[in-house]
Amino acid sequence: MLKGKDLLTIHDLSQEELAEILETAARLKMEQKAGIPHPILKGKTLAMIFEKSSTRTRVSFETGIFQLGGQGLFLSTRDIQLGRGEPVKDTARVLSRYVDGIMIRTFAHSEVEEFAEYASVPVINALTDLLHPCQVLTDLLTMQEYKGKNLKGLHFAYIGDGNNMANSYLYGCAKAGIHCTIACPKGYEPDAQVLANALEDAKATGAELRIVEDPAEAAKDADVLATDTWTSMGEEAEKEVREKVFQGYQINKDLLALADRKAIVLHCLPAYRGKEITEDVLEGYADVIFDEAENRLHTQKAVMALTMCD
Repeated sequence: MLKGKDLLTIHDLSQEELAEILETAARLKMEQKAGIPHPILKGKTLAMIFEKSSTRTRVSFETGIFQLGGQGLFLSTRDIQLGRGEPVKDTARVLSRYVDGIMIRTFAHSEVEEFAEYASVPVINALTDLLHPCQVLTDLLTMQEYKGKNLKGLHFAYIGDGNNMANSYLYGCAKAGIHCTIACPKGYEPDAQVLANALEDAKATGAELRIVEDPAEAAKDADVLATDTWTSMGEEAEKEVREKVFQGYQINKDLLALADRKAIVLHCLPAYRGKEITEDVLEGYADVIFDEAENRLHTQKAVMALTMCD
């Protein structure tokens, strides 16, 4: 279903395509654990464009394409500059003549959209300021591992900044039928257009989506709690202001006590202990959180295998 397609946002996926990604990720993970090779992309090359650096994204994509039989080509800001110098549309068309897929981690979502418009090979959004689809696909896989394959009807709570993670959780939960509550301070809500799109998606699955200010309201009876850094890359100048605004938007033992007694905690990492999550909660759910980190590898392998296959 996904052969030759781009992955820019979970909003673009059908429910069937979402299920296919998660099923493929689970299968590839099982095969890797069993030592069964799967060179699905033998001889293929993935261009990996990084305008925003990341430990997990680079290692998981580069390892993933290698395990699939292909190779990754790392391109930093020193190697390529989207929109500065050569136009994005020219870079996209040139790279399409050399490689079989393109992964981009950058700031402006519009740059990824333009890249996809002009590239003739699949383009994978590895993060923009607006969206982080690969991470939320990963989190859906992790939820399946801990809460069962059918995610419909689960209660999910996100505590913190209405950033690219919050936006992507709205899309992911809407498509999977998960009831999602985002708790964030006034003025730091998720993107309005993303919310509108997600509410439309939710009509097909019965998911309920809410934006609230009170973290306790979001956490009550939740099956899954998640958070992210208060200050994303590129927002460093706002750090002091944000740390004041987000006081109280922390996953701690008091907030956790409001959730379902079998609740799990997710964090996409890196985590800032004592800020958005306390040391004791992070370490108490370290098994889940580091399974989540590992699952980036398996989920992104699934995306590459499905979009870049012959």
